[in-house]
Amino acid sequence: MSIKNIPLKLTAKSLRSDQTVRWCPGCGDYAILSQVQRVMPKLGLPKEDFVVISGIGCSSRFPYYMDTYGIHSIHGRAPTLATGLAISNPDLSVWVITGDGDALSIGGNHFIHTIRRNIDLNIILFNNRVYGLTKGQYSPTSRQGHRSKSSPMGSIEQPINPIALALAANATFIARTLDSHTKHMGGVFEEAAKHKGTSLVEVYQKCIIFNANEWGDLQDSHKRDDHIIYLEDGQPMVFGKNMDKGIRMNAQYELEVVELGDEFTEADLLVHNVKSKALALMLSSMEWPNFPAALGVIHSREAQTYTEGLELQIADAQARKGVGNLQSLYADADTWEI
Repeated sequence: MSIKNIPLKLTAKSLRSDQTVRWCPGCGDYAILSQVQRVMPKLGLPKEDFVVISGIGCSSRFPYYMDTYGIHSIHGRAPTLATGLAISNPDLSVWVITGDGDALSIGGNHFIHTIRRNIDLNIILFNNRVYGLTKGQYSPTSRQGHRSKSSPMGSIEQPINPIALALAANATFIARTLDSHTKHMGGVFEEAAKHKGTSLVEVYQKCIIFNANEWGDLQDSHKRDDHIIYLEDGQPMVFGKNMDKGIRMNAQYELEVVELGDEFTEADLLVHNVKSKALALMLSSMEWPNFPAALGVIHSREAQTYTEGLELQIADAQARKGVGNLQSLYADADTWEI
């Protein structure tokens, strides 16, 4: 074997570009970037098979910091560009980097239709519940009552729930993680990357300048286990630093937090099932701090991807009519000479 044919071993360092990373000190984006660079080498693909596509926002600087192919596209349209690329070259590992403002405001339509088509790509949604790049206006995910430069008396609007929205679009993979919990985040990214179809990972991300306290105790490594439920398929929903709390459904078909002991045991708790869309919808409604934040794979199922369906249609058409000729197609309709 010649030296030229020996594949290079991919490492996190080899995925770092020569550009200086420019986010605010303390921004959660640094941790997300680091974990993506750590996960990609585990996927067994050469560097040239990775593509990172972003829209507009703080998170959208991401492609500059990756030594891979990348596109810094226009506001909200990253899923659209990624769709075309993933369909035209199914061998690529395509990653969409977007924020709550980019994906769920001007990009909301593109976000929904990419998910419902089940394009084989990965979406990482940085959710800090504020517009960071444009200096702190409230975003589509900001809590009702959130005070900002564009809502000085408090936001009147109900926030969008990204997980529920994705479920409404029949998503095949949805997960959630936290920027300051790097080990958990890396594991979730790896699971998402291995999914065939559209994977959505919502990352609770800290904007240190304009919304620093949004995730509160979730960001404190000493306190977070009392406020997070780590979802595991087939396991009862137990949480807490001492694993002494759980989630059950009461007689009114509502979720509630209970203390484990004499009155309630693990047998009374909900058991996580990643294939259940109904359970995923209930989990999407668990809003911290009233409930623990549900982290991990919320919903996952197998389904035909858009590319697989398209290739089947092409093969069927060619079997019935033969391989087409573009020039003949152009000349087949009515033509005029001028």
